[in-house]
Amino acid sequence: MADEAKAKGNAAFSSGDYHSAVRHFSDAIAIASTNHVLYSNRSAAHASLHNYSDALADAEKTVELKPDWSKGYSRLGAAYQGLGRYDDAISAYKRGLEIDPSNEALKSGLADAQAAAGSSRSRAAPPPSNPFGDVFQGQEMWAKLMADPTTRSFLQQPDFVRMMQDLQKNPSSLNLYLKDQRVMQALGVLLNVKLHTPGQDAGFEAATEAESPPANKPDKKPAKEPEPVPESEPGPMDISEEEREVKEMKAQAQKEKEAGNAAYKKKDFETAIQHYTKAIELDDEDISFLTNRAAVYLEMGRYEDCIKDCDKAVERGRELRSDYKMVARALTRKGTALVKMAKCSKDYEPAIETFQKALTEHRNPDTLKKLNEAEKAKKELEQQEYFDPKLADEEREKGNECFKEQKYPEAVKHYSESLRRNPEDARAYSNRAACYTKLGALPEGLKDAEKCIELDPTFSKGYTRKGAVQFFMKEYDKALETYQEGLKHDPNNQELLDGVRRCVEQINKASRGDLTPDELKERQGKAMQDPEIQNILTDPVMRQVLIDFQENPKAAQEHTKNPMVMNKIQKLVSAGIVQIR
Repeated sequence: MADEAKAKGNAAFSSGDYHSAVRHFSDAIAIASTNHVLYSNRSAAHASLHNYSDALADAEKTVELKPDWSKGYSRLGAAYQGLGRYDDAISAYKRGLEIDPSNEALKSGLADAQAAAGSSRSRAAPPPSNPFGDVFQGQEMWAKLMADPTTRSFLQQPDFVRMMQDLQKNPSSLNLYLKDQRVMQALGVLLNVKLHTPGQDAGFEAATEAESPPANKPDKKPAKEPEPVPESEPGPMDISEEEREVKEMKAQAQKEKEAGNAAYKKKDFETAIQHYTKAIELDDEDISFLTNRAAVYLEMGRYEDCIKDCDKAVERGRELRSDYKMVARALTRKGTALVKMAKCSKDYEPAIETFQKALTEHRNPDTLKKLNEAEKAKKELEQQEYFDPKLADEEREKGNECFKEQKYPEAVKHYSESLRRNPEDARAYSNRAACYTKLGALPEGLKDAEKCIELDPTFSKGYTRKGAVQFFMKEYDKALETYQEGLKHDPNNQELLDGVRRCVEQINKASRGDLTPDELKERQGKAMQDPEIQNILTDPVMRQVLIDFQENPKAAQEHTKNPMVMNKIQKLVSAGIVQIR
């Protein structure tokens, strides 16, 4: 009776039905409670179900019943490793190797456990998200603040202390405190550079930031735990005639599969189909025969037959609880066949749905790539099917009428419909950018203006739209560059010339120090979030230049002869970060 239950458990384990395997091994243990092999096999089944606590209990019982059996320590190590107790796993594998020093399974398990333990200990923290975070770290920050007469008084103010403590914990929150002049002064002290704030009369003042530390290297993947295999009693095991026949048929099916693979590689598709069909007849519990035959049908252009085999493979795979990767492969192959059959945009919908189902089974990069390609092809076909330049012009004219009547939301709808009908119309993008600007949707307006310039680099309206958006966003340097680029294509365009004049006025206003304290705060806060400004401030060369301008007039005079350096200085001046008097 115990042997019969054990045989059923082994068969269930081999087919991947681990729940049934646990049940059968438990029935056998109820009859033969001192059989160490039964506990070992049930431990393997529990481990396959990721029930590592139960696997550990059975492994410990195995070792208790037969302490000189090396396989028991293999089970014990696998259970400990599944629970993340890598040191205990290493100890278990070593105890097993003391009994059987040549056991390859124990050696492999020990290596995996040691690799997993090393990976767990060396796991690095995520890199900081703020490039200036290192200046706020450790006790050195408080020492620098205490040493400076100005910031020393700030340390008596609880709200300032709280802000600095928050910056130590989360340097990325710096932007929240930039309008507080105490924080700005503290930042200057920490960077050893004077910071320009409203009300100061320094000859040349600058805010610089510390360089960001290099990102930590990613962790290595923890070693993959070898899947335990149930252990039989030492020595040969008797099997029935029926079981022997099944094994022989399975072996013959594998030979037919190999013959089919060889024929497939030679592109002898008819012969490959014959071998795969014979394999399916011999063994209907291996869905790889179906997926391989489906691959042949796919190569032959017999897409309907391919889809039928894939559907059978998925259905049979779910019945047998086959490897989810095999089910995903069948779904991916079906999706590929559906893509090959697609003739219009709607035909791609079932293919996309099939690829998505495959990804829920197994997130394979190849399947993800096929999904993206199918979605892209569907979108392109939809655009082609919807393309109509005549209707696009009509919608654009309707948008123009609404714009004149100051009905900007309605105008946006008409321009958007025009672009769906003709995505290559630069004028529609220009007009919609103007609407977005009127509605205060500046990021959307900027995106449309840039698309307009991309489609037609000689169209001056694109530059006036983009420059206007950047001007309203108070990015005067960028707006000036846009207007000047437009003038290269249309030198006499009055809108572009007026834009240049307005930008120069605003830039000179900052250079002369004519900004109000509120304007200066706003401009500094915005600049600190600009990646270009951050790159300038974290550049070691530019940091030395700024220090020279403050402390070494002779060196500063040499720096003024370098156009690239002065261009960066001008950007900092325009941003209100530094000021020359």
